[in-house]
Amino acid sequence: MKKSFIFAAVLCLAMTAKAQNPFVQTCFTSDPAPMVHDGTMYVYTGHDEDAADFFWMQEWRVYSTQDMVNWTDHGSPLALEDFAWADDRAWAAQCIERDGRFYWYICAHCKESGGMAIGVAVGDTPTGPFRDALGEPLYTSGSWDHIDPTVMIDDDGQAWLMWGNPRVYYLKLNRDMVSYEGEVGMLPMTEQAFGAPAMNEREEGKVYKDCYTEGPWLMKNRIGKKKDKGYLLLYAAGGVPEHIAYSTAPHPTGPWTYAGEIMPLSDTKSFTNHCGVADYKGHSYFFYHTGKLPQGGGFGRSVAVEEFEYTADGGFPLITPTDKGVAPIGTLDPYGRVEAETMAFSKGVKTEQNNTVGVYVTDIHNGDYIKLQSVDFSGVQPLSFEARVATGRRGGEIEVHIDSIGGPMLCRLEVSATGGWEEWETRAVSIAPDHSLPVLQEPVHDVYLVFTGRKGPKLFNIDWWQFRN
Repeated sequence: MKKSFIFAAVLCLAMTAKAQNPFVQTCFTSDPAPMVHDGTMYVYTGHDEDAADFFWMQEWRVYSTQDMVNWTDHGSPLALEDFAWADDRAWAAQCIERDGRFYWYICAHCKESGGMAIGVAVGDTPTGPFRDALGEPLYTSGSWDHIDPTVMIDDDGQAWLMWGNPRVYYLKLNRDMVSYEGEVGMLPMTEQAFGAPAMNEREEGKVYKDCYTEGPWLMKNRIGKKKDKGYLLLYAAGGVPEHIAYSTAPHPTGPWTYAGEIMPLSDTKSFTNHCGVADYKGHSYFFYHTGKLPQGGGFGRSVAVEEFEYTADGGFPLITPTDKGVAPIGTLDPYGRVEAETMAFSKGVKTEQNNTVGVYVTDIHNGDYIKLQSVDFSGVQPLSFEARVATGRRGGEIEVHIDSIGGPMLCRLEVSATGGWEEWETRAVSIAPDHSLPVLQEPVHDVYLVFTGRKGPKLFNIDWWQFRN
């Protein structure tokens, strides 16, 4: 029995080491909305609270990458507290750039109207700071169906905003992105458009092929040449549990035609799904969420990503959720400062933020680790390793391993008391020259920061790390 337990534990560890999905492990994240800007992929997410029994969500978060495997946590630059009119339910949102500014469309419960409302925040960088652009909702009517906004700027410069559950609302945004032209419209919810009509129009006993539920994602067809498929609307479909489907149209207002499923029902551990799509460095990526983190589920979701190729007419193939995730499309430089909150995978750790150092890694215990993937040493011998750390009285060690948790160890950095959990000091350790080091034989490796110390207590915090050569 003991041998079987040990084998199972080792097998589980090996499988975890290869997994990249969900690609954020430090907290629960949901409703991913990707945006590419200035050579970087950003993903804007919601944040499910630990041990939640409903969608009790208080803030939105941002993550970024330049290689699709190592993601940097930018914390929460936007929360309910930034909207004086909002008091609960920081649900799905999307950010877009226009004229050098970034507009983050959100939904939240409105104190004045008593229903959900669409709001907009504005910032000068993709990671903020952001502020409420209006001081009031962009749109609210007291209804509970004003959720999950999606935004797109068309080739002619016209910006469109859509949202809704169980039907789709839309409006034409003005150039300023914080006001709109005309009245709010509604897409006709027909069987032809979405696989089934609106609930109150369905025939008793009739089986429909699908139905729109929520979470729209509006995008332009960049590949297909057919005018009748010039626009794509992706959405959570089928009721609960949800899968992802899509429809096509010659214009954002329609007429829409149901095109089929994209991500069928799978064992994602989540009864909802919500998608976003972005092209980056010649690759196409489909973002969604699962409930696959430990203690996760329908109210503890986690964002994931798959690479795909469009069909010849610009449509979508069937996409299956995987634990493996996507392959790296770049490398990470270990000889520049690396924020500790940059990681491909982690076990046990959390992130927090303050006004002094920004986001940092915390809740570190014995046996926890951070994995970086596709780290390029360029065949250069590292001569030292240093990290910015803070700890109370106990501390611990950072072991730097190559290629696996138990792989060759480059160094061990001792982290002793700094005087407090936010009293930061830079600690360094020398690395003796060794021509047999793996980083000299092959330049690109995975790197593991493995944390050791007394079992039980929190060990230390890390702000950043880097190698010197």
